[in-house]
Order: sequence, then C-alpha cells, then structure tokens
Amino acid sequence: MLKIAMISRWHVHADQYAKEIQDTPGVEIAGVWDDDTARGKQWAEELKCPFYPDYDALLSNPDIDGVAVVSSTNLHPELLIKAANAKKHIFTEKVLAFTKKDAENIREAVIRNQIHFTISLPHKTMPGVLMAKKMADENAFGQITYMRVRNVHGGSVADWLPAYFYDKALCGGGAMMDLGAHPMYLLEWFLGKPQKMASVFTQVTGRGVEDNAVSVMQFENGAIGVSETGFVSPSDPFTLEISGTKGYICVHPDGIRYKNEESGQKWVSVAEPAFTLERPIAYWISSIQNNTENTLYGIEEAVALTAFMEAAYQSCQQDKTVSM
Repeated sequence: MLKIAMISRWHVHADQYAKEIQDTPGVEIAGVWDDDTARGKQWAEELKCPFYPDYDALLSNPDIDGVAVVSSTNLHPELLIKAANAKKHIFTEKVLAFTKKDAENIREAVIRNQIHFTISLPHKTMPGVLMAKKMADENAFGQITYMRVRNVHGGSVADWLPAYFYDKALCGGGAMMDLGAHPMYLLEWFLGKPQKMASVFTQVTGRGVEDNAVSVMQFENGAIGVSETGFVSPSDPFTLEISGTKGYICVHPDGIRYKNEESGQKWVSVAEPAFTLERPIAYWISSIQNNTENTLYGIEEAVALTAFMEAAYQSCQQDKTVSM
C-alpha cells in the first residue's frame, strides 16, 4: 500500500487532489500537516487519518512514501526540499517557486535524492491541447509563427476566490501566478524557452495584485507566444490558437477548427478528439509504483514554469521587455 501525506489544505484544489488519491487502488492518505493547525486537524478528521502538527515528525515516519504539497507557494522551497531530503516522493501544486534560483535548489534536492517528482500541469491532458500538440509535432502547421493561450475565469468579479489568493506574500502575485501558469507551461511545451518577455498587468477589482494580465514572448525561431489570463472574465472560454507557415488551429470548448496544406486550406471541424493522458496525480502515483521516469510533469518542466513567471513579473515591475 502506497501511503501519501497531504501537506496543507490552503489551495482550492486540495480537496480534489485528496479525492483523486483516495480513489486510486493501492493508495491511502496516511497523514495531514498544515501550517494552520485548526484547518489541518479538521481535514485530518474528514480524511480519517492522523494530523501531524510537526512537519519534520511527519517526514521522519518511514511508513509515509510521499507528500502531496498544496500549501501557499511561499512555503514550497522549504517544504519540498525537506521532503526530498527525507526521501519522500513529491506531488506539488504549481507554481514551483517564486524565483528560478529557488526552483533550481528544489531541483537539486529532487535529483540528488532520486525521488519521483510531479507538478500539477493538468492542461496538458486536455484532448484539444493534445490534438494540437500531436499535429504540431507532425509539422501539420509548418513552422509555428504565433501561439496564443487564453485561460481566465470570473473569480474576482463573482468574489468566490479565497481572500488569501490576493496576498502577494503568500502567492507571489495574482492571476498570472495562479491561473496564468497554464498558458505559460503550454507555451513552453510547444515552443521551448523564449528569448524575451514583455508583460502588462492591471487591477480591475483593486485587490492589491493583478487580476487581468497578458505576457508576450519572443522565441528563438521568430515565433511569438501570448499568455492571457485573469480573474475578471467570467464569459471567456479557454482558447488555444496556433498559426504557422502551413496552417492554423483553434482549440475551443465549442469544438476545434483547423486548416492546413493537407486539408487544402479548407476548414476541418473536430467536435471531440479521441486523445487522453493520465492526470498529474495518477501519473505521479504510476511513476512511483512502476519506477518510471516523469518527462511530462517533471522537475525540468517545473523549473521552466518558474523561469517564465519570474520574467513575466520582472517585465511588469520594470515596465520593460526582459531577456531570459
């Protein structure tokens, strides 16, 4: 039996991850730690497992195989490095850290201790995204010249996000650091590392962090990537667009449309592509149970995401384009 400890109920996805773990055969939740003792105790009661007031004591338990870290992001470096050094496998909510330096320190601990690491990058499992990735890898669009990913919701205007999601000390930022992580790692997955980044962030609801944000990137082959996000757009669906020298695709909840040389530059519509991929929690558990390497949601992808985010915020703060 694989035994996992839940590390904090801070994030809005904590309950979802716990349920995914509980629903997996051969896995059980064996403990909870939280920097908020009352919150942690309540969660442990609901999950019917022990609460550990001392994180180091939890890590010293040899029966616990791994930790699912769903804490505020500012705690990630300490919590993740300690877990790696205790030889506990790690699943973590994105983003990995606020700075590339901290992310690289975490990477060093993960690699040195040879533990299985997974970061939650769930948009890589979306059927439309997977179809676009397969087509791009097969050169269906030619050389990619432009890619735009928009991922937004109306959490700030509808006021359903926790108040602490606007605490810069805990989160490192607002909408871009949270919801904007998904466009960022998708751009990295398709286009690689950018050379330059320029950002514009605004505050629509005046909560102290950005709730409306765009970052534009220049990539080595001349491609332009655009990451759009926000907490103030309740009616906008997730959208991914790719334009290349031979074709174009738009991934949208209403369906997928593309055209390229193979289609004679005529539109092809796809209602529900048959592409699937394990979600990050399942992928992590499988990598532990089967001792397989994680090349989809791994530590290198986690460090790359942090580098994107650090550059995006530096650009906004310095009001200029920054080199990466």
